[in-house]
Amino acid sequence: MNASSDRLPALPLIANDPYFSVWMPGDTLTSACPVHWSGVPKRLDGHMLIDGKEYVFLGQSSRPAMETGSLRVTPTRTVSVMEAAGVKLTLSFWSPALPDDPDALSTPITFLDYSIASADGRAHTVSLRFFASAALCYDGVVPPPLQGDQFDFGPLHMAFIGQTQQRVLGHSGDHITMDWGYLYMASAGTVACEQDGLRFSLETTADNSPASGFLMLGYDDIASVNYFGSCCKAWGLRDGKTLPQALAEFSLRHDELLSACKTLDEQVLAKARSIGGEDYALIAAAAWRHTFAAHKLIAAPGGKMAFLSKENDSNGCIGTVDVSYPSVPLFLAFCPELVNALCRPVLHFASLPVWQEDFAPHDVGRYPYATGQVYAAKRRLPNGQVPLPYYLYPEKTDVYDIRYQMPVEECGNMLIMLEAAVSFGAKDDLIREYAPLLSKWVGYLARFGEDPGEQLCTDDFAGHLARNVNLSAKAIVGIACYARILKRMNQPEEAIRWQNRAYEMAKSWLERAKAKEGTALTFDGTGWSMKYNLIWDKVLHLGLLPEAFYEAETVSYLSRMNEYGLPLDSRADYTKSDWIVWSASLSENPEVFRQLIAPLAHYLRRTSTRVPFSDWYDTKTGRYVAFIGRSVQGGVYMPFLTNR
Repeated sequence: MNASSDRLPALPLIANDPYFSVWMPGDTLTSACPVHWSGVPKRLDGHMLIDGKEYVFLGQSSRPAMETGSLRVTPTRTVSVMEAAGVKLTLSFWSPALPDDPDALSTPITFLDYSIASADGRAHTVSLRFFASAALCYDGVVPPPLQGDQFDFGPLHMAFIGQTQQRVLGHSGDHITMDWGYLYMASAGTVACEQDGLRFSLETTADNSPASGFLMLGYDDIASVNYFGSCCKAWGLRDGKTLPQALAEFSLRHDELLSACKTLDEQVLAKARSIGGEDYALIAAAAWRHTFAAHKLIAAPGGKMAFLSKENDSNGCIGTVDVSYPSVPLFLAFCPELVNALCRPVLHFASLPVWQEDFAPHDVGRYPYATGQVYAAKRRLPNGQVPLPYYLYPEKTDVYDIRYQMPVEECGNMLIMLEAAVSFGAKDDLIREYAPLLSKWVGYLARFGEDPGEQLCTDDFAGHLARNVNLSAKAIVGIACYARILKRMNQPEEAIRWQNRAYEMAKSWLERAKAKEGTALTFDGTGWSMKYNLIWDKVLHLGLLPEAFYEAETVSYLSRMNEYGLPLDSRADYTKSDWIVWSASLSENPEVFRQLIAPLAHYLRRTSTRVPFSDWYDTKTGRYVAFIGRSVQGGVYMPFLTNR
């Protein structure tokens, strides 16, 4: 069985953005009821009447289910081949998650392709029914008053449904599903709006000539994000473009988009196999749509792209710097301008009067409100409540608690991401526009990064930690990246000064970080930890540490692994999937790399926790600890950068 046929803990069905995100928590399309990534039921079901007898092909029912012959998950597609009563049904959920086509990538439309054929050489009468519940339009279990309709749009038949009272951008938080806007279904076939959802129906004959077609599910959220006071739409729906227009366009582009997705799948999986065999191909396939679906790409004021993550199953923050940081390998490899789009909202907020700190912020709000950092705010807001408009506050307003900031973490993250984006081909306008901010942040790293005091890092679930060796490594890499930025801005003397500072810190770090085996967790020699932050030394060829160090460090990890992977550090048995792959990528030895990532693939195949690819799980039990469907899984594409 190849990697694309391997079992995953949850199967992506609809994977467009943090709200339009529906998964099958089982091995097949008939093993459970579809749910939102957060676990809330979002009913999608399918039935087929074959010669008068009914079978289920999607969802759970008391009726008999079609037998699954194969199921493949590729980066852009989930394809199931099923059979019952002499009829074969091939069903494919796919999204044009094409990073070189941001219009298609950002438009909330998912295709459902079908092909019906005889499996026994005889003709069969077939009726196919597919239903999408109106529960996709509201949060909670009690249906609000709903309304909908159907109409023809050129050759397409369209139906839609939504709440009678629209409270656009009416909530904010985590574990909350869409609660405004309209669900659409479109097809050349028959679609209808019913009291509790939308239905597609097809009457055909299954014989030796397959009956094929497709329908589309789309979501008109009216407004996607409150971006510092501007209600912004998805990038693909900017400049007045409507969702019905997008559905009509996607219908015409179906074959073109599908061909592009198949080509991308083949290229991504072929490269993944060349890097790490079937284990790594499985990991790459699991992470692609997953990563994009944890973001919203919007058209910000001035016609600029803003790419905003949501901290799914974490705290609901939007545009979190230390969530963007682990996600960027996928974007650097396939569309580096998206990394600039991740940084743009953070740079804008950090330039506003309310942000008085000499370090970078943690986030820009709570989804879908990009209206100012909420992490470490002194006024804690309940889940569901719209955040305060911090972006409007004047300077010297006492808003944030310094104890819960991540100063070294976020300064290092921003400098690394900005330099990496340009290094991989993105425009350099942000580093030029925000040069004074970057100068301030590198100064913070120089003062406090060499031997950090007690503060949080991105692994904040582990608590405060003083003298964090891995956090110090991030500071050193951040300073080296700033030197590169200065060189790009034609400041060679300053660039050399900061480069020498990074080299001096790296030399000191190498001596102070030594432990009996590998490197320590803290500079007092306690414990051990993954040194994932150092991967940028290799990706960007910074020349900070010798290759012999990296080989010795990664070999030291091998003896510390449990059944499901390398723990994050010596304090607990849990781990982070993104950091495992980054740490494995430190090695130039393909066998060491494969040994380090194999338990992660084992976790995907065996975990009993049926949630979309969790990045925080226990290495002994294989059960997730927390974090579902998060954007950080873009980090598992780090080997695409080290093997370029």
